[in-house]
Amino acid sequence: MSATASLKRLMPSDIRALKGTAPVVVLTAYTTPVAKLADPACDVLLVGDSLGMVLHGLPSTLGVTMEMMILHGQAVMRGSDRALVVIDMPFASYEESPAQAFRNAARIMAETGAGAVKLEGGVHMRETIAFLVARGIPVMAHIGLTPQSVNTLGGYKVQGKGADAARLMADAQAVAEAGAFSVVLEKVPAGLAGEISRALPIPTIGIGAGVACDGQVLVVDDMLGLFSDFKPKFVKRYAELGRTAAEAVAAYAAEVRAKRFPAPEHSFFDEANK
Repeated sequence: MSATASLKRLMPSDIRALKGTAPVVVLTAYTTPVAKLADPACDVLLVGDSLGMVLHGLPSTLGVTMEMMILHGQAVMRGSDRALVVIDMPFASYEESPAQAFRNAARIMAETGAGAVKLEGGVHMRETIAFLVARGIPVMAHIGLTPQSVNTLGGYKVQGKGADAARLMADAQAVAEAGAFSVVLEKVPAGLAGEISRALPIPTIGIGAGVACDGQVLVVDDMLGLFSDFKPKFVKRYAELGRTAAEAVAAYAAEVRAKRFPAPEHSFFDEANK
């Protein structure tokens, strides 16, 4: 196989080049079937640590492991061939030191084949982002509401209100200067997100940050109506597949109990019993 065969995928440099030209379309994906569905329409498929809550029933993202991220990252890579696949670094896999971050990011990329990693944090992650980028690991940054820090942030609150806006602007500038190719802005006032987007040379990817961002990301199970434990304000339901699936399961159960399924067309017979 040619060493350049995989270059048909979008790369971090392609995403960065979309700044000021076209909005960046990002969705989470955790499985091969969903990756196949989303890949043709998306620029980036994010294997988010939200999979802990969405797929595994965890109360937060804090219990997600490296093994979980790698397993789901491999599945998404198998189901896609166009979009850039970015994989979240889970809690406690990068905060200790740049060296720890490099070891774990390198493992994620080597074992999945993904094109980039994502990590949370602004100014305090500047050194780590620069360390990774200098060693060939593209980084998508994530500031604003950072779910892995929910305990120190005091819950899932909007970030950057009032005087706190200066902190978020500093975080955004720090990750851009460190070499991140894009940055997620989560639960940030729309006006501030617009200011940050205009100030940065890299694309901003909003989630609950308004339309002025350079792109948008949603959790795929949220926008398809598959995850119904709660619905954030920033989520738009583009389908109600959870409701449709529940109705289908109920119809199946009713037919099984009524002996209407399997019907003859779903059964096999030998020649003598036709």
